[in-house]
Amino acid sequence: MTDFLCRLLLINFFLLCFGVQESFDGLTSLKQLLIDRNRVEEIQPGAFSQLGFLNFLSITHNQLVYIANLAFQGLQNIKWLCLSHNSLNYLDTEAFAGLFTLTRLSLDHNELQCDEMTRLDLSYNPMTYLGEEAVSMAKLTHLFLDHMSLQDLANTAVSKSPNLIRLDISHNQLHVIQPFFEGSSKLARLNLAGNPIHCNCYLRPLREWAIRHKVKLMGTCGGPVHLSGESLEAVYPKELRCQSQEAMLKAEFEEATRIPPPPTKEPGNKIRCPANCVCEKETYHSSCENRGHTKVPQGFAPDTSLLDLRGNHFHYIPSNSFPGVAQVVSLHLQRCKIVEVEGRAFRGMKGLVYLYLSENELTSLNPDAFIGIPQLTYLHLEKNHFVNFPKGSFKLVPSLLTLHLENNAITMLEPGILTGSEGLRALYLTGNAIEHMSPRSLDQARDLETFHVGGNKLKEVPTEALSRAGNIKDLRLSGNSIRWVGPNAFKPLERSLKELYLNTMGLEKNSLAGVGPGLRSLFLEGNLLEEVPDFHLLTTLEVINLADNPLMCDCPLLPLRMWIEKVNLKVRATCSNPPELRGQRVKDVHIFKACPGGESLQSPPTSILNLAKTTKLKQTCGAVL
Repeated sequence: MTDFLCRLLLINFFLLCFGVQESFDGLTSLKQLLIDRNRVEEIQPGAFSQLGFLNFLSITHNQLVYIANLAFQGLQNIKWLCLSHNSLNYLDTEAFAGLFTLTRLSLDHNELQCDEMTRLDLSYNPMTYLGEEAVSMAKLTHLFLDHMSLQDLANTAVSKSPNLIRLDISHNQLHVIQPFFEGSSKLARLNLAGNPIHCNCYLRPLREWAIRHKVKLMGTCGGPVHLSGESLEAVYPKELRCQSQEAMLKAEFEEATRIPPPPTKEPGNKIRCPANCVCEKETYHSSCENRGHTKVPQGFAPDTSLLDLRGNHFHYIPSNSFPGVAQVVSLHLQRCKIVEVEGRAFRGMKGLVYLYLSENELTSLNPDAFIGIPQLTYLHLEKNHFVNFPKGSFKLVPSLLTLHLENNAITMLEPGILTGSEGLRALYLTGNAIEHMSPRSLDQARDLETFHVGGNKLKEVPTEALSRAGNIKDLRLSGNSIRWVGPNAFKPLERSLKELYLNTMGLEKNSLAGVGPGLRSLFLEGNLLEEVPDFHLLTTLEVINLADNPLMCDCPLLPLRMWIEKVNLKVRATCSNPPELRGQRVKDVHIFKACPGGESLQSPPTSILNLAKTTKLKQTCGAVL
């Protein structure tokens, strides 16, 4: 039954701790876990390692004080992690390491302090309200809250940040805000651009405050009609008046029924925009997202820089679909049910850098599809229906640096797939069905630094293919069925490799011979390793994860135990055998002292603070048991 459980609520259970990895055994399909309103004080690393499909984890209204390194390791699909309403005052530097899919992190209503921070950027988060004294940082000078969803802002929100000089709350949904509290005496610039500011009597207090304290207001009025488009700096307080409802209705009626004058030159605050689209002159952004268009709209302003056409029903993109928009930098065509892109579809878009064709129904690409976009740098083709790598489609985009082809159905990589894209720096192929890589598949990839090919069907490390791309720094093979890594498998990358992901592959034997000393991160969790290779030559290692391996804590593992003794790293390694040591950390067991060469090992140091903490943890966990 637990194999099908998707949502689990453990609310008001008076739970005190989470530290046993087996706690969630059998819940591999779980997608939502709520542990709210308990008494959880600590999360031990590995507690959630069995929940690889979890996308929402909530541990609110508990008693968490700190988050240890790799506390959430194993949450490979997590989207939202909510830790609100705790007593958090410290986060280890790698507290959230490995959460590559995380899009939202909630840490509000805690006791975190960032006394030395001077610049904080929280842009592009879906926050709707900033409450009283929400930002309390003594040395903060710059705060960026732009491109969020703010609808209201308390006038004391930044009063506990007395050195704040610049506040950017542009591109939100604020109609009006009140003058800031006296605690914000050093504020000099307030950016309100892109908000629907209504310039009436409700805005007058802010405008008077800005004049009195010499604060520069950036942005324009969104209404009423006679002030629309006016700079906030140019509007005097006496102009900010409120009309009676009768007067406003009359003004709206007159505006709607007035006879238009003879055609004249468009005023500076207007912008060309196709029907059923929204275009912003100040940001040069135009959007027709989810408007049901069946053909690509035309008639956008020539200075448009971002064009968002997501969620329409184009099915195919014909030639010359984007005339007159040579300055567009970013074009979004996700989820448009596109089956075909004709040759020269984007011709004339000389400034295009980002092209998003994700989540469509493409199975192939016309070799001439990208004619006329020489500056294209980032191309997204993930979540389509490619069975073959679109070889030959990138010859006309010499500036291409990053190519995304994740989650397609590509089965093999043929020779010369990147011909014409010799400058490519990053290739993402995670989640395909690749069984074979030709030794010459990466022939033209001399500058390739990032190569993600996890979640495919490879049976061995493609050493020969990697030798043709000798500058790879980030290599991810996770989730393939590679049971054995032979000697010198990574020899071609010994001078460049920095990040190596070999987790969840079913590895039974692993050799790191040939891996250079410059490796910084090594992920081996979720395999079948009883022994591990020698790490002594990896002198620059910063992160290593050996969790969820059936390690045999006996003399053959002594080199690992001695290496742990010497390095200043937190190494996640737990004994699986012999049975009496199961679940204990490798560095905490004493069996190695009886091995030849292990006599010099010291017992793990225990300070008064650690002893008190351990005792408290045992007592609280014992109370639950």
